[in-house]
Amino acid sequence: MDICSAAPTLLTDSLELELGTEWCKPPCFSCAFDNRAGGKQFSGESYLSSGALKRLILSLDPLPTNFEEDTVELFGIPWVTETALVNSSRVLFHLLRQQLYNLEILLQASCDFGKISTLHYKADNIRQQCVTFLHYVKVFIFRYLNVQNTESQAPVHPYEVLEAQLPSLLVDELKGLLLYIGHLSELPSINPGVFVNQNQIELFPPSWHFLHLHLDIHWLVLEILQMLGEKLKVVYGHQFMNLAGDHLTNVSLFEEHCENLLCDLISLSLNRYDKVRPSEALMSHHCPCPCIKELWVLLIHLLDNRSKWFLSESFWNWLNKLLKTLFEKSSEQRRPSVPVIQSRDPLGFSWWIITHVASLYQFDRHGAPDEMRQMESNWNFVEELLKRSINVQGGILEEQLRMYLHCCLTLCDFWEPNIAVVTILWEYYSKNLNSSFSISWLPLKGLTNIIKSPLSMLEMVKTCCCDTHDSDLYKSRNSYTIFLCILAKVVKKAMKNNGPHPWKQIKGRIYSKFHQKRMGELTAVGLQNFFSLFLLLAAVAEVEDVANRVLDLMNFLKPTLKASPLIWKGQAAFLLMYTQKNLDISVLAEKFSDAFQEKAKEFLVSKNDEMGQRQTLWTLLSIYIDGVQEVFETSHCLHPSHEKLINDGFSMLLPACQESELRTVLHFLQAVLARIRNMRQQLCQELQKENVELAVQFSLPAKECHLAAAASALWRHFFSFLKSQRMSQTVPFSQLADAAADFTLLAMDMPSTAPSDLQPQPVVAMIQLFGWDDIIWPQVVARYLSHFLQNSMLCEALSNLGCVSFQALTVRSWIRCILQMYIKSPSLPDDLLIDINPEEAVEKEYLEQLAELTRLLFKLSEVKDIFSEAQVEYLPIPEDPIKALVLFLEAVGITYGNLQKLSDKSAMVKKSLEYLGEILKYIKPYLGKNISSAGLQLTYRMMGILVKSWAQIFATTKAQQLLFRIIDCLLLPHSVLQREKELPAPMMAAIQKSLPLYLQGMCIVCCQSQNPNAYLNQLLGSVIEQYIGRFLPASPHALDLTHHPVLLALRNSATVALMSSLKKCIVQVIRKSYLENKWFLLPPRLASILAFILQLLKETNVGVSEVELLLPGILKCLVLVSEPQVKRLATENLQYMVKACQVGSEGEPAAQLTSVFRHFIQDYNTTYNYQIYSILETVAALDQQVVIPLIPALTQSLKDSEQKWGLGRNTAQRKAYSKLLSHLGQVGQDEIQRLESDNTQYVL
Repeated sequence: MDICSAAPTLLTDSLELELGTEWCKPPCFSCAFDNRAGGKQFSGESYLSSGALKRLILSLDPLPTNFEEDTVELFGIPWVTETALVNSSRVLFHLLRQQLYNLEILLQASCDFGKISTLHYKADNIRQQCVTFLHYVKVFIFRYLNVQNTESQAPVHPYEVLEAQLPSLLVDELKGLLLYIGHLSELPSINPGVFVNQNQIELFPPSWHFLHLHLDIHWLVLEILQMLGEKLKVVYGHQFMNLAGDHLTNVSLFEEHCENLLCDLISLSLNRYDKVRPSEALMSHHCPCPCIKELWVLLIHLLDNRSKWFLSESFWNWLNKLLKTLFEKSSEQRRPSVPVIQSRDPLGFSWWIITHVASLYQFDRHGAPDEMRQMESNWNFVEELLKRSINVQGGILEEQLRMYLHCCLTLCDFWEPNIAVVTILWEYYSKNLNSSFSISWLPLKGLTNIIKSPLSMLEMVKTCCCDTHDSDLYKSRNSYTIFLCILAKVVKKAMKNNGPHPWKQIKGRIYSKFHQKRMGELTAVGLQNFFSLFLLLAAVAEVEDVANRVLDLMNFLKPTLKASPLIWKGQAAFLLMYTQKNLDISVLAEKFSDAFQEKAKEFLVSKNDEMGQRQTLWTLLSIYIDGVQEVFETSHCLHPSHEKLINDGFSMLLPACQESELRTVLHFLQAVLARIRNMRQQLCQELQKENVELAVQFSLPAKECHLAAAASALWRHFFSFLKSQRMSQTVPFSQLADAAADFTLLAMDMPSTAPSDLQPQPVVAMIQLFGWDDIIWPQVVARYLSHFLQNSMLCEALSNLGCVSFQALTVRSWIRCILQMYIKSPSLPDDLLIDINPEEAVEKEYLEQLAELTRLLFKLSEVKDIFSEAQVEYLPIPEDPIKALVLFLEAVGITYGNLQKLSDKSAMVKKSLEYLGEILKYIKPYLGKNISSAGLQLTYRMMGILVKSWAQIFATTKAQQLLFRIIDCLLLPHSVLQREKELPAPMMAAIQKSLPLYLQGMCIVCCQSQNPNAYLNQLLGSVIEQYIGRFLPASPHALDLTHHPVLLALRNSATVALMSSLKKCIVQVIRKSYLENKWFLLPPRLASILAFILQLLKETNVGVSEVELLLPGILKCLVLVSEPQVKRLATENLQYMVKACQVGSEGEPAAQLTSVFRHFIQDYNTTYNYQIYSILETVAALDQQVVIPLIPALTQSLKDSEQKWGLGRNTAQRKAYSKLLSHLGQVGQDEIQRLESDNTQYVL
């Protein structure tokens, strides 16, 4: 029949209101449940989840909804529900054993996928029949078993006789059943694997059902015996006797079975422990499956419940009794009833099993975790384990001790605090403080041998005080640290439960171990362990009491340890702890700061001594610096004692520091400055609040006073050093700028704290020192000004202080920073330049800083106005600072040109000159002995752009002197005037690229100068004269001349007037310097200068006036020079000039050109007649009208020549002259006829 019947309308107990449909199936052990979400610990069919345990403990009907009908089907046979067990108990138990045998037979079948389904259902059916029967026994005992009155003399019904015998019979049958199934530990190992068919149904092999049926039987036997005991107290068996000869009872069988079952569970756990590494002990559970875990929980609840109501032993007593047998060496010491259990590591296993079993106490009677549930402790046995664990005679291994203490720490989480545990462990560790507690083959992950900093010491202490700990504690902490975790947990729990009394007990135990002798025995490792211990005590108890004790004990240390870094780290750690707890640090600060000042003095004196001593001192000093920084950063407010931490030690330390050491000190300075300013801002916010408590209002002035005192100490001990390092390379540029910026902000927030030499306007004085002073490193200035400009409050403060020129001064500094980007030192002329690849010449960091400064500078109102007035509607800020500078210079020039009023122009000139400052000083280092090609390129280009863009400004009287100095310095230095001396190639390259800018700018100045200046014209002529020759190529190829800077200046001229003016000046220079010489010797590179003139003629529209200046020299070359190249170039020049005059005269004869030729004939007719004729032939071929007017002069010259020589007619000359005349048309023919008819004789 179906044992699942409908639940009755009225339940017999309030508990049964919780029943659900799942209760229709009797509970059983099962690990086949879905726990992918991680929330369920046990199956819904389990004895815990189904409520079976709870009903057992409360003596309620085991299955109130089952076995309600008149008949029940057991082992496939129908039985009368109310009488079956009385009438046929032996038969039923026989059938049970038969089913067990059938299941054992199934174990022999091979489990493949084809057979698993059949085997699973057969095994499951057998198991359900067996479990159903045992549940029926429970229900029968609860519902139908009546207690007979043995003293009654009334006749007894045969059924009653059988019923009276049933309890004893059950005891015997249960004993026989246990003997039949044997021990759990004797079962063959099972394959926990599961098969899943196509319908996603899990199918288990027979071995799985066999194991779980055994678990069911073992537990249900205990349930049946428990119910018998509750109903009948003591039941005697008749078939079995114990070893003492006494009859077996339900009580003795219960105890025997509990003992055997616990032994089996211990044996199963031992099998797992043998495969567990000590480092993974707490991460490896002792239960092979959840069903074993459930059985442990069931036993815990059942045995603890019996101990309360039946005066029997508790679960821990049962387990302790069995675990103690592990330590018994001979079998004679074991009790005969206890199965033999052997372990290779009984101590480690005992720790492991107790810790895991203790965690099972968290599960309530329904198997649900209950964090609020009071967990029964087992401290007595654990204390014994601790004593065994630290038994020196047995030999203590660190790898084992870590596991033991990790287990102990876990137990401290579970149970109430136990001071005895701390006392036992302290006895061991107090004797071994000098040990490192390390494992040679296992490096610690979270703890180095020597703790690096005070903060890390505190972090370690905080970790020890945490309520939860890393599961990997074995690898990350040594056993001493785990002991500290135990100590912290016990003290915290004990003080929470019982007030300060436990702390006094523990304090007395610990303090008593430290005396003068013991302190003198401490090594460096021992000292570290000492500080770890006392820091932890201070963290969990009375920090001031502990700190005072530490200060007293440190007086007993060996002299070698008194200067140990650990001492300083420890003091700094206590200082930090005081700060975090907002306590007065005056006592600690005074002693610590005095020690720092003393060591700083030694550090200053040992500046040039051996590095060993210096390094030792620096280690101590850096500990102090880091500690004090942490104190300031973690302080909620400052006290007078904070000022003591910043003393004269820093004034002595700073000058003795090297670069790496300075970085540390300046980082400290910046951190403290930032913290003070932050506190100041918070204080201002509190002062601005309306509803502030009266006590808070009174405290605010005091807080402000303490802040001012600390700020003054920083000014006093740090600023003078920073000020002295403005031109030094000792201090890293970035940190110097950052620190100076922080001090500037401090001066803005708290001006009264600044030193007297910065008063009355400390902000302006600071910016003058680090931002506007021309002798400061540009790297420092760029970074400093970036800080300054991005702080709008600082800019506003300058405006309020009346510093109207701060924007102009900032622009000036920006210009200097760009111009000096290739300079190593702004103050030394030699060995200061960077001469590498220009792309790599400037550090990336500095270029980024310049770009940032440029971005901020372009946001200044004054700069914005300039671009606005220059009518630049949209100006994306260039990433390249050099391009940005070019844009700015051009914008200034355009802005000036757009001004109309004279007063505005005058003000703009003044402002512009203010932007430039001493600009020649900025570039002067590039012009020294050590040449930087990149620096020269930058200098000449920027100054050339300046001259051209600001030409109208330089045309004013105020600015002309600067222009003269620029030209003299860059284009006409003394070395240039020495013609025989070659200029350096980088300088020549820079001038060649930028010379057109200078020439165009100077020409504009000459044209627009308010007062015509002969000196300016002279300068322009000198520049052209110098660089026409210097850039002439060695061979006169036109290709080379197209890149001549003078010609480029003409070619790129913006206006015709500018081009005409510049061309006129060039022509005058060429005539004066190259064509008017008294040519005793040929001019150098005559062919090149002729090629230059030819290129000039080709590229420009040469007027008659220029021809008048150049042509005589060209004709002179044709007459006097016989070099073919010169003659060719001179002829080409002549041809271009004649053609140019033709264009200029618009077809009319060029009178000026004819005049030049007439003078030419007069000068050379007596000696160079033939050359004259040849030249004129060339001209005649181009324009006869130029030569025809010259015929009278030529004829007269011929006659004068013949008369002079007195040889009569000069046939050869007349022939040459006739050849010329033949090119002049009819006029020439007429003149030839006249010459032939002329028979005049000459007299000598």
